[in-house]
Amino acid sequence: MAKTRRRRPRGNDDRPNANEEIRASKVRVVHPEDVEKEHEIVPIDRALEIAESYGLDLVEVAPNAKPPVCKVLDFGKYMYKKKKKEKEAKKKQHTVQVKELRFRPNTDDHDLEFKTRHAREFLEGGDKVKATVQFRGRDMLYTEKGEELLHDLAEELDDVSEIESKPNMEGRRMIMMLAPTGKGGS
Repeated sequence: MAKTRRRRPRGNDDRPNANEEIRASKVRVVHPEDVEKEHEIVPIDRALEIAESYGLDLVEVAPNAKPPVCKVLDFGKYMYKKKKKEKEAKKKQHTVQVKELRFRPNTDDHDLEFKTRHAREFLEGGDKVKATVQFRGRDMLYTEKGEELLHDLAEELDDVSEIESKPNMEGRRMIMMLAPTGKGGS
């Protein structure tokens, strides 16, 4: 009776094919690092025998190559190192968030200082800051006061930020975007 190959479940596509999962009839075999042998193109059965002779697994590392490239290595150790690399790469990524600070045209000085301190923390943390001045009712008469407030905020934070978009009116709100400069403050 012929040996049947088990198919692995479809859900885990990031895992490379190993040993009997390899579908190609001929493969290019890369021997382990400690063995000084040339890469050779052999039938899959011979490649599996080579891997077995080393006591290791045959792992398909380049399935789209012609013929596919398979490496003789310890599959468990290979997957462990691959996952560890992915985890390290994920740690180094930083998603930039937009933090919003809301003001009114007649915001008090202490409140402005408090919100400026928060904006500085956000910018030093690498996030963008969206400063919004909300105008209600008669406040629409004081749009220049709101613009002045946003300019003062930008001036206060110019050591850790740069203006991404200047103050502009959107309905009853005046919005300005600040982006971190990368220099960092303190």
